[in-house]
Amino acid sequence: MRVFVHGVPETAAVWDGLRENLGGDSVALTLPGFGTSLPAGFSPTKDQYASWLTDELKQIEGPVDLIGHDWGALLTLRIATLGEVRLRSWTCDVGSTFDPDFAWNYPWAETLITPGEGEEMLLRMRQSSPEEAGALQVSQGVPARVAAEMFAAHDEIMSQCILGLYRSAVPNVCADWGAPAQYPTSAPGMILVSTGDQVDDERVSRQVAGRLGARVEVLDGLTHWWMWDDAGQAASALEAFWATVK
Repeated sequence: MRVFVHGVPETAAVWDGLRENLGGDSVALTLPGFGTSLPAGFSPTKDQYASWLTDELKQIEGPVDLIGHDWGALLTLRIATLGEVRLRSWTCDVGSTFDPDFAWNYPWAETLITPGEGEEMLLRMRQSSPEEAGALQVSQGVPARVAAEMFAAHDEIMSQCILGLYRSAVPNVCADWGAPAQYPTSAPGMILVSTGDQVDDERVSRQVAGRLGARVEVLDGLTHWWMWDDAGQAASALEAFWATVK
C-alpha cells in the first residue's frame, strides 16, 4: 500500500493528481486538525503527530511505501528512523530539514515560531479568500481548484495545529528526534530534491541522505509542489524507485 502524508498548510487533496497518475492501491492520510476535528486529548505537537502516524500505519495490512511532503516529510523521516513501523520503502522531500544544523530561517517559518506574529499571519490567511491564500501554490503548479479547496479548510483549528507543529520543533526536529535515529534506515529510502524548492538545500539533503543510506533523486525545474508536475517526472521517479525495492 502506498501511503501519502501531506504538509502544511495543506490537506490530503495535495496528492490527488499524483495518486491518479500512479494508479494502484494508495491512501492519502489527513493529519488531525487539517480539515478535520482533533481527537480528544490530542495536542498538536510533532511528537503527537508522529505517534498518530505510527498508529495509522500499524493498522494498514501489507507492506507500506510511505511518501511524505513538507511536514509530512519530517513525519516520514521520524517513522523511518525509529523503525517501530515496518516499511517496504520511504520517500520524502525537503531532506535538509532533518539536519541537526537546520534553522527555520525562511520568512514563513520564522513568522510562525514567533509568538503573536504567527497568530496574526494565520488570521490574515483565514480572512483571505481561498483563491488569495492559495496564490503561491497556484503559481508553482497546483491547480487553482485544489489550492482553493485546501485553503477553504483552513480554520482556527488548523491554525492552532500549524503553530503547534512549528513551535514544538525549535530549534529543529533533530534537537530531540536526531538522537534515537537509526542510521541507515532499515527500509530503503529516497529523498527528492526539487531544484525550484526554496525550502530545501540540495547539498544538505544529500548529506542527510548519505547518513540515512537513502538515494537522491533530483527533480530538475520542479518546485515545492512537485507532485503536480504535468510531465510526470515525479511519478516516474517514484515508480523507478519502487521497482528496485524487494
